[in-house]
Amino acid sequence: MSYEMSHMGPRAFNHENSSEAEAEYDRLRDLARQEANKRGQCFSRSKEAYASGDGAGAKQLSEEGKAHGRKMEEYNRQASEFIFRENNANGRVEADTIDLHGQFVEEAEEILEERIKYAKAHGQSHLHVIVGKGNHSANHIQKIKPRVEQVCRELGLQYATEDNAGRIYVNLTGGEAIMPPSTGHQGYGGHPGQQHGHQGHGGYPGQQQGHQGQQQPDELEQLAKRLLPKVLRKLEKACCVVM
Repeated sequence: MSYEMSHMGPRAFNHENSSEAEAEYDRLRDLARQEANKRGQCFSRSKEAYASGDGAGAKQLSEEGKAHGRKMEEYNRQASEFIFRENNANGRVEADTIDLHGQFVEEAEEILEERIKYAKAHGQSHLHVIVGKGNHSANHIQKIKPRVEQVCRELGLQYATEDNAGRIYVNLTGGEAIMPPSTGHQGYGGHPGQQHGHQGHGGYPGQQQGHQGQQQPDELEQLAKRLLPKVLRKLEKACCVVM
C-alpha cells in the first residue's frame, strides 16, 4: 500500500476545521502508516527466514505482519469515518451531496457505491459528488474523480463535471446528466466529462420529500452506518491520498 502524503492537514476538510479535528485525522492516518510499515517489515523478514530454512520463524513473522495489517485497516477505517462525519455533517452539505475529501481512492469508491444505493432507495434523482480539484495531490492530478467516473460507468449512470471542476453531477435515473430546467441553468449534454452550468446543491425536482435541504444529525448517522462498513474491502489494492 502506498501513500502520497504523510500529512493531509486542512486539505482533508471542506470547511474551516479546528486544530483538534485536523490533529485527530492526521493521528489516525499516521498510526495506519506506522502499522503498514511494520507489516511490510515483518513480511520481508518472514521471506528471509523461509529462505534460510527457518519455517517456524517465517510463520511467526507472517502472523505478526497480518496482525499489523489488521491494525492498519482499523486505523484507516477510523480515519475514513472521522473525515466523512466532519465533511458531511449537518450544515456543511445538502442532502443531495456527498463530500469525499480526505478519503483514499478505494475508500471513496466504496462510500460512493453505498451512497448511490442509499440515494436511489430514498427516491433521489441525482447526486452531487465533491471530489476535489487535485490541487494538493502529486502533480495536481485528480485521483478520486477518475474513480468516481469509473463507478458511474460501471453502474450505467450518466455524469458531468460541474463548472466547479471539483464537483461531479450524477443522474441516478439512468438519463442524461443535464441539470433540471428549474435551476435556471442549462446543461451541456449528457455525455461523460462534459460540463454543465451549475454549482449549487439542493432543491431539485424528483428529490424525495423530507430529504430536501440540509441533512439532519439522525440522517447523517444513518448514512454513516450504511456507507462506512465496507470501505476497507479493497484496501489491499493501491490506496492513494487525494484531494
